Amino acid sequence: MSRTHDDNWDLASSVGATATLVASGRAMATKDPRRLINDPFAEPLVRAVGLDFFTKMLDGELDTSTIDNASPERLQAMIDGMAVRTKFFDDYFVNATNDGVRQAVILASGLDARAYRLPWPAGTVVYELDQPQVIEFKTTTLAGIGAEPTATRRTVPIDLRQDWPAALKASGLDPTAPTAWLAEGLLIYLPPEAQDRLFDNITALSVPGSTIATEFAPGIIDFDASRVQDMGNVFREHGMDVDMASLVYAGERNHGLDYLRASGWEVEGVARTELFRRNGIEVPDPQIDDPLGDIVFISGTRTA
Repeated sequence: MSRTHDDNWDLASSVGATATLVASGRAMATKDPRRLINDPFAEPLVRAVGLDFFTKMLDGELDTSTIDNASPERLQAMIDGMAVRTKFFDDYFVNATNDGVRQAVILASGLDARAYRLPWPAGTVVYELDQPQVIEFKTTTLAGIGAEPTATRRTVPIDLRQDWPAALKASGLDPTAPTAWLAEGLLIYLPPEAQDRLFDNITALSVPGSTIATEFAPGIIDFDASRVQDMGNVFREHGMDVDMASLVYAGERNHGLDYLRASGWEVEGVARTELFRRNGIEVPDPQIDDPLGDIVFISGTRTA
């Protein structure tokens, strides 16, 4: 299913299926004996979605020999990449709250369970924004296994193409207090102008002392859709109508670092390969490349 300006989705279709893919990566990384991350809610959430491809992956029953370019080394590199990505953003929130920030916003939260698993200080409020059906599914599923948020969790069921700043404030966000923002795995699914608008809205709601974290994929500028076509074919073989290549918006766009710096944020970027090194994980062979390039992870503070 290709993207349209008013498309919608659940966790088994379109962009929503990528949230399930990401949660599957977190579940596999949690099982890894190196224990770089611990997300005990990723696996039950993925199983509740019920997509055959991902449940087989969790059970070790996925026949990778039928998937082009799906060597064990490539799959391990994907799991390791999800582990270092998750740890980067986990650490970001821990550091922000240790510095006194007491409200956090997770944009396009998908199956993110940080509101349930991070050690939030007392008085912290975590806002989650996503499609109504995505929010409802996660809330109901986690309640069904007895999970309890470790912070005050407030959900904002809204499409980010709508007036989400107004909805967020109506849900209680205090724009006069510092906020920790997270836009993880989001920018590639936004047209260039929507990416800028997202940052503008965040900036408008952020006082000095607010923090932000996101990532920028350099390869989105000259993205070659043919390099992910194999995965789309595999998904369809397992009953998912998800064309991975059609979900992203390729082409020229502002670099996240440059745009945020020009908007009053003091931000720094670290390449994914550097995160592998910092966490003592072997950097994947360069021949096991990612069509989105060496992703840059961004974090920083609003200073003006």
